[in-house]
Amino acid sequence: MKITRFQRVAVTVVAAVALPLTLTSCSSDDKDTKSESSSAAEETAASEDTADDAAGDTADAPFGPACASVPKTGPGSFDGMGQAPVATAASNNPELSTLVTAVKKAGLVDTLNTAENITVFAPTNAAFAKIPKADLDAVLADKAMLTKILTYHVVGEKLAKEQLASGTYDTLQKSTLTTAGSGDEYKVNDSASVVCGDVPTANATVHIIDTVLMPK
Repeated sequence: MKITRFQRVAVTVVAAVALPLTLTSCSSDDKDTKSESSSAAEETAASEDTADDAAGDTADAPFGPACASVPKTGPGSFDGMGQAPVATAASNNPELSTLVTAVKKAGLVDTLNTAENITVFAPTNAAFAKIPKADLDAVLADKAMLTKILTYHVVGEKLAKEQLASGTYDTLQKSTLTTAGSGDEYKVNDSASVVCGDVPTANATVHIIDTVLMPK
């Protein structure tokens, strides 16, 4: 009888000692599990943020076949143009030298450089070369006509690639132009193709086109 009573007391003491240890162990395991779950969640969130950033960078990147001819470094590169206002940026791109000459003759350098959040559809030298020389010389000599044509190439808001899919936009010339397309292929007024789009400058988005637009 005494032995049995002693055994019961011993079992009770052992249980009393073991229980806190077991609870402590479980609590430690729970903390470790929660810590691991928290770390995994943080890593997943960071990975998603990185993926989103990469997707955003891709969406904003210049696109189109003529982008390959843009210098990789220097003032005429995408990075260089992104640091300068639009008229200055265009002057650093050798493919836009005729446009720059026209902008200077029209007295629009300051107007374009000081404007905020605009889009410029910039014709290449080859686009101007499509115009018969006599006609081009006549336009370059007529400041009023030249200003009308050049301001028709400017929209008073920044238009990203996705906005070119289907839209009608007011120009600084006070009429409208239309855009349409998909993927990396877009047209303006069904006549000019965007050959290098989403080119960044300090105050504007530039879409380089292969044909000079004529006001409606």
